[in-house]
Amino acid sequence: QVHLVESGGGLVQAGGSLRLSCAASGIIGSINNMGWYRQAPGKQRELVADIRSGGSTNYADSVKGRFNISRDNDKNTVYLQMNSLKPEDTAVYYCKGNIRSTIPWYRDYWGQGTQVTVSS
Repeated sequence: QVHLVESGGGLVQAGGSLRLSCAASGIIGSINNMGWYRQAPGKQRELVADIRSGGSTNYADSVKGRFNISRDNDKNTVYLQMNSLKPEDTAVYYCKGNIRSTIPWYRDYWGQGTQVTVSS
C-alpha cells in the first residue's frame, strides 16, 4: 500500500509565503508524475502544478511566477513553494502521485489534503 502525507499548510497574510511538502511511503516501485491540486469551497478541484520524473513542470496560469514545484526522488517527496500569496489561493491543497506499487502498472494516489488560508 502507498500513503501520501502532506504538511506545511497554515494561515498566512497576503504577500506571504508557505512551503508544502508531500512524502510518499509504503511499497513504491517507481513514481511518475507528482502534483499539487487545490479545492476552494464551492469550487472544483483544480491543478496547481505538476512535475514529471525527469523534472519538467507544468503550472496553472494563476500561479505562474509565484509558485515553484520541485521533487526529491531519493526521498519520494514533492514540494510546493508558494510566494506572493493571495486570498484567492485559499483552499485545501492535495498532493497526487502516479505510482507503481505492488501491481505492474501506475495508478494515482492522493494525500489527505492540507489547508492553506491567506488573509487579506
